[in-house]
Amino acid sequence: MSRGLNKVQIIGHLGKDPEMRYTPSGKPVTTFSVAVSRTWNSADGERHSETEWFNVVAWGTLAEICKQYLNKGQQVYVEGRLQTRRWDDKEDVKHTSVEIVASEMMMLGDRRDSNNNSQEVDNGSVDPTTGATEDEFPF
Repeated sequence: MSRGLNKVQIIGHLGKDPEMRYTPSGKPVTTFSVAVSRTWNSADGERHSETEWFNVVAWGTLAEICKQYLNKGQQVYVEGRLQTRRWDDKEDVKHTSVEIVASEMMMLGDRRDSNNNSQEVDNGSVDPTTGATEDEFPF
């Protein structure tokens, strides 16, 4: 039997404060974006940099913790899996979005509101798809 692997780890800075919503069944879901920058030198010695933006989705207890503790500009470690969502808008235009479904989050860097420098949160065995369909989660 062969097994697959879908695991993502990023460290970056929040682009805006997290937004929390609830599915119709009452399950919390929090979304936020993370900017991950990298720099490198080309063969001619010129320095380059680029920033990649990732949309992150957290469910359940992890969603509540992300909403409570994360703020725009804060450095964060996120671990999870990639998920592709597809939907048609009201004009029947097809859309695709790739996002990270978080299973773990760790706050990094300075925290203004606490004496702790980092805090790790593990979402455990919560199934991030339980209780929500694309129709319940259209953003």
